[in-house]
Amino acid sequence: MDPIARLLAAPPDLPVGGHLAEVVGGAHDVGAVVVQAPPGTGKTTLVPPALADALEGRVVVTQPRRLAARAAARRLASLLGEELGGTVGYTVRGESRTSRRTRVEIVTTGTLVRRLQRDPELPGVAAVVLDEVHERHLEDDLVLALLADVRENLRDDLVLVAMSATVEAERTARVLVGRAGTDRDVVPVVRVEGALHPVDVVWCPARGPRTDARGTARAFCDHVVATTRRALDERTGDVLVFVPGAREVDLVSRGLAGVDADVRPLHGRLPPREQDRALDPGPRRRVVVSTAVAESSITVPGVRVVVDAGLAREPRTDVRRGLPGLVTVAVSRAGAEQRAGRAGREAPGAVYRCWSEGDHARLLRHPEPEIRTGDLTGFALELACWGSPDGAGLALLDPPPPAAFAAARDVLHGLGAVGPDGVTPLGRRIAAVPADPRRARALLDAVPGVGARRAAEVVALLSEDVRAPGADLPAALRGLRRGGPGSAAWAAQRDRLERVARDAVDAATGRRPADADGGPRLPDDAAVGHVVALAHPDRVARLRPGGESYLMVSGAGASLPPGSPLQGMPWLAVADVDRAAGRADAVVRSAAPLDEATARAAAAGELRTSGVVEWESGRVRASRVTSLGAIELVRDPWRDPPADAVAAAVRDGLRRDGLDSLRWSEGAVRLRDRLRFLHRVVGEPWPAVDDDALLDGLDAWLGPDLPAVARGRGADLVGALRRLLPWPEAARLDELAPERLEVPSGSRVAVSYAEDQPVLAVRLQETFGWTRTPRVAGGRVPVLLHLLSPAGRPAAVTADLESFWVQGYPQVRAELRGRYPKHAWPEDPTTAAPLRGTPRPRRRD
Repeated sequence: MDPIARLLAAPPDLPVGGHLAEVVGGAHDVGAVVVQAPPGTGKTTLVPPALADALEGRVVVTQPRRLAARAAARRLASLLGEELGGTVGYTVRGESRTSRRTRVEIVTTGTLVRRLQRDPELPGVAAVVLDEVHERHLEDDLVLALLADVRENLRDDLVLVAMSATVEAERTARVLVGRAGTDRDVVPVVRVEGALHPVDVVWCPARGPRTDARGTARAFCDHVVATTRRALDERTGDVLVFVPGAREVDLVSRGLAGVDADVRPLHGRLPPREQDRALDPGPRRRVVVSTAVAESSITVPGVRVVVDAGLAREPRTDVRRGLPGLVTVAVSRAGAEQRAGRAGREAPGAVYRCWSEGDHARLLRHPEPEIRTGDLTGFALELACWGSPDGAGLALLDPPPPAAFAAARDVLHGLGAVGPDGVTPLGRRIAAVPADPRRARALLDAVPGVGARRAAEVVALLSEDVRAPGADLPAALRGLRRGGPGSAAWAAQRDRLERVARDAVDAATGRRPADADGGPRLPDDAAVGHVVALAHPDRVARLRPGGESYLMVSGAGASLPPGSPLQGMPWLAVADVDRAAGRADAVVRSAAPLDEATARAAAAGELRTSGVVEWESGRVRASRVTSLGAIELVRDPWRDPPADAVAAAVRDGLRRDGLDSLRWSEGAVRLRDRLRFLHRVVGEPWPAVDDDALLDGLDAWLGPDLPAVARGRGADLVGALRRLLPWPEAARLDELAPERLEVPSGSRVAVSYAEDQPVLAVRLQETFGWTRTPRVAGGRVPVLLHLLSPAGRPAAVTADLESFWVQGYPQVRAELRGRYPKHAWPEDPTTAAPLRGTPRPRRRD
C-alpha cells in the first residue's frame, strides 16, 4: 500500500485530521486555502501528505529555518516508516535529501525563493504549502507575494496553502486571490481548534533589568537559570527554556551544569546531529534550552514545563546611520502564548514567566513584521531579480517603509547590483550567493586579494553571527579554525561559499583557482579586514582624535568594548555593531584592523575631493578636502574659491551665528535703531531691520560688502543699511528720527532709539527755558528725557516736561542745590537761562 495512503487511512489522533477534507476540497475547487491552527494540531504533519495524496506532482512545504525543515521532514518520514529521501525529503542551504520518489519536500523559505528566481513555473510541483507564515520574516512575505504572482500569471493550476498558528487569515486569503481576482476569488479559511491541556502560569519577575548594552544582561541569565532549577524541583516532565539567542543558550546551559537532567542546547548554529539530540526524547529527564526556533516551527516531545525569559531577537535597522542589526526586545503576547502552549501539548503543564503580570499586560499583541524593521537590501535585490524593482504589482502583506527601501536601493546601487535598467549581471551573480548581498559581493571581490578559501572563511564568519571576544574578529576566526564553539556550522558554510567563489571565478575567467588559498599571502588579520571592508565599506572606521572612539564612513560613531585588543588601531573594518539606546555611538561587536590603503580601496565609491568654503570665527575659510565618506583624510588651503561659494558661506554663517558676528560700528548701531523705530512707529515704506528681516534680505543691503566680510574685514555697515532707505522718503530720515536734538543751551545731544521710546539724556541745567517736551516722528512720539545732575547721574525721567517743572523740579532742586551749590537752581526754570557748564566765580575789580 502507498505509504501516504496508509498514513491517511490511520492518521495520528490530531485535531487537523478532521479538517483535511476541507483543505483538499479548497485545493481542488479554488486552488488556494488558508489554514489557521495553533501549535500541536498536526497541520505540518498531515496537511502536506493529504495534498500529495490528492494531487499529481510534488508538494513543497516551506519552513522559516533549516532546523525546523529538517525536523519536520524527519517526523513525517518516521510516521511513514521510511528513511529520509524517499517519499519525504528536505532541502536546506547546502544540504538535500531527496530522490525521484520524493512526493513531499520540506524546504527553507530562502531555498524556494532561489528556485522561483531560477524557474518561476516550478515544473513538477503541484502545490506549495507555506508554513508558519505568521512569523512574518521578510522571505515569508516575499515568497507569498511571488507565488501569488506566479499563480495569477503563469500557473493557475498551482495550489497554494498558507498555514499558521496566528495568521491574519482574511488578509492572507486576499493575497492568495491575486491582483485581478477571478471567479474563484473566495479563498476558504479552514480554522482548526487547538487541543491544548491546561497550562498553569507562574510569574517569576527578576529584580534587575533584563537587558543591557550587550543585549541580555548576565544577571538576568542567572535569574533564568535559578527559575529553571525551581521548575525542575516543583514540576515533573521535560523542561523547555526559551532565551533570545545562541549566546544566552550557552550561558544558561552552562549555568544548569549539575542538575539531575540532560541539558541540551538548541539553536540554528548547532550541527545537525546536536539539533537532533535536543529534539529526541532520552532515557533521562531533559532540559532543552532553545531560541525562538522552538516557539512554533518544531515539536519538542515530552515537554511539560516551559521557562520563558520573555525576550526575542528581532532585526532593527537604523536607516539614518545605516546600521542594520539584531536587537533584544520583549516577546509579544502572541509569542508568549505560543511558547506557553508547548507545555500543554501532551498533558497539563506549567509556564514559568520571568516577568510580572503587569509587564505582560503592556506587551505588544504581535511581533512587528520584519519588513517594517529589518534591513531590506536582500529583499530589494530579490524584487529587482524578479523584474519588479519597486514591488509594484506584487501582493505584499505590508509595503516596505519608503525610507528603508530607498536606503536598501542605494546600497544595491553602490554594490553595482542594480542600475537604471534594473538588476545587473553582477546583481544576479550576487543574488546566487547564499548570503546577504554585501557579503556576497565581498566574497566575489575578495578572491583575487585573499584567495577563495580565506574569503569564504571570513564571509562564513560574518554569516554565522559569531560573537568575537573583545570585538576581535581575527581572533574569533582563529578560534573557529581550532574547532571552537560553532565551528561545525561555520565550516559547513565556509565550504559551501568556497565552492560558490570558485565557480564564480571559473565563470568569469574560464580558469578555476587551483590552490587552496590563492591570492597574495596577506597576514590573517589583514585578510579579515580586507574582506570585512569589502562587505561593509560604509563601516570602515578611523580613530577619532583623542583615541576614545571611531568615526565610520557612514558618519556614525562607534566605540570598542572595554579592554578590546583592537583599541587604538588607526583604522578598523567594522563587521557588526550594537545600537545601544541612549548612546551617541554604537558599540562594536566585531571588527578587524585595517590600513588606510585598503580602506581607500574598499570604500573607493565614497572617496571624493571637494572644495569646502565655510564661515568660521567671523571670516570665511576655504579648503580642498579629500574625504572617505564622513572621514576627512586631507585638508589643504584653497587659494581661489569661487565668489558665489564665498558669498554663500557668508550667508550661511550669518544665518547660523547671527548678525552679531559682524563688526557693528556705533554709527551703524544707531542707524539701525533709528530705522527700527521708524518701521515700528511710522510703518511703510520704512523697512524692517530686525535680525530675521536683515537675514532674509541679506543680498539687498550687504551684498556688495560680502567679499570684505569674507576676509574678516569690517564692512561699511552704515553704508550697507542706507541701501535699504526708501526713496524719496529717505530725505526725511533726520527730520523723523533725528540723530541729535538741539537743546536750549545750544548743545546738540544724541538721541537713543535703542528702547521702545526715544531717549535724550541731557544735563538738567541745559534744558532751562524749555517749556514743552520735544517730539519726533512728525510729532507722533514724545522723547523720554533723562535729566541729569551736574555729575551726569539721572536726577529725573519724564516725557511730560510741563508737569515736571511744576511737580517734580521743586523736589529735585531741594535735594541737589546743597550738593551742587555752584550750579544754578532757579525757582522758575522755564524763564531761566540755560547753562552748559559750571558758572565761573566773578572777578573782583
